[in-house]
Amino acid sequence: MIKNQHQCDLNTCFLCTTCLSDWKPAIEANKKNLLIKRGQEIFKEGDPVTGIYFVYEGNIKVHKKWDNEKELIIRFATKGDILGHLGLDGSNIYPASATALETATICYLPMNFFESSLKINNEFAIKLMRFFAGELQKSEKRMRNLVHMPVKARVAQAIITLKNQFGVNADGFIDIELTRQDLASFSGAAYESLFRTINDLVTDNMITISGKSMTIKNEHELLQLISKAEY
Repeated sequence: MIKNQHQCDLNTCFLCTTCLSDWKPAIEANKKNLLIKRGQEIFKEGDPVTGIYFVYEGNIKVHKKWDNEKELIIRFATKGDILGHLGLDGSNIYPASATALETATICYLPMNFFESSLKINNEFAIKLMRFFAGELQKSEKRMRNLVHMPVKARVAQAIITLKNQFGVNADGFIDIELTRQDLASFSGAAYESLFRTINDLVTDNMITISGKSMTIKNEHELLQLISKAEY
């Protein structure tokens, strides 16, 4: 990671949009803007916690080890989102890794300053608590789905989730490019199973593929796959 000369606008991230306006000069004095290259880790699972990160530009995957050689993508973070907050549990290590999917600008705040921000900015603390509650509910539902859903339904769920989070671009493609391996990791599927399932969905005219880009052709049928398999 290298320090980015570009300075954020103090109006984009989760903290800046909810903190007291008088607190922003303190953020300016304590933050570091970092330029992260595509494929570069921001922090790694098991690393000691040093601070909290916010995404200013770019898309980030948050992922954990799954078995010995696989990974499970927990979520994708984009402009304004918080990273590293799972390290607030008191264990003093990051329980997941964060890796840039494209060149990104990240804002870093050291932990002692972040904790001061929590104490002083009540609205931010309350919204962070609600964010944690929402993430917990999503995580519990996702774990149930990984256990009970067949691969085809899990892949359909992953595609719908990506479309809902990132929307579609002017050409109708979901507005994020993922490798097949990343899509497999987000679906909780083996690469070979993901490859076969994608081919089936293309054959059934539910999606179309162009390189790393994907278009949903029949969202209703994808949702039907999910609803029939939900636990």
